[in-house]
Amino acid sequence: MNMTPLTQDFVLHFGEMGSRWGINRTVGQIYALLYASPRALNADDIGEALGFSRSNVSIGLKELQSWNLVRLQHLPGDRREYFQAPEDVWAIFRTLAEERRKREIDPTLSMLRDALMEQPCNQDDIHAQERMRQMHDLIELMTGWLADVQKMDSSTLVSLMKMGAKVQKLLHAKNKMTNSVKAGFRSRALPVADTVEPVTLVKQKGG
Repeated sequence: MNMTPLTQDFVLHFGEMGSRWGINRTVGQIYALLYASPRALNADDIGEALGFSRSNVSIGLKELQSWNLVRLQHLPGDRREYFQAPEDVWAIFRTLAEERRKREIDPTLSMLRDALMEQPCNQDDIHAQERMRQMHDLIELMTGWLADVQKMDSSTLVSLMKMGAKVQKLLHAKNKMTNSVKAGFRSRALPVADTVEPVTLVKQKGG
C-alpha cells in the first residue's frame, strides 16, 4: 500500500506530535493512517504503508483499541482483522475527552478529595488545603460541564461551538436583566417604619 504525498505529510506530522500528546510516534502514525484511509486496513496494510514491523503494528493497534479510537472489523471470506477510525470527528473528540478524564482527571480528583479530608497540622497546611480546594472545585466544575457536552449530539455541539463570544454576551444580558428585576423589587419595597401609621398615646384624665 502506497501513501500519497498528502497523506504521508499528515501521517508524519501525527507521528511527530504524538509524544506531545502522550503517545509514541508509531501509535500516532498508525492512527493518522487509519483516520485518513477511505477503507478499513489490516495489519499487513499498515506495516507496508508505514514500514513498521508486524509486532510494532500489533502493539500500536492494541494501544489504540485501549483508547477506543479504532474499530475492529471482519470482512466476508477474510480471516484477517481490519481496523478503521470512527467516521464522526465529534465522536473521536468525545472518546478522547472521556478516556483522558478516566486516565488523568479522575485520579487527580480522587487524590484532592483525600487531601481535603485530612486534618491540617499548621497554617501552611491550611493554606495548602485551600489551594487544593480551589483546584478541586475548578476541575469538578469542568468535568461536570464536559459530562453535559458529552450528552449533546454532534449538530448541537457544533452550534454551541460556533456561538463563541455570543455565549458571553448572552450571559451578560441575563445578568443585567436579573439585576434590573432585583432593583425593581427593592425600589417597591418600603421600609416597615414607613408603612406603619404613627400612634399617639393620650393620657386619660383621672386615670
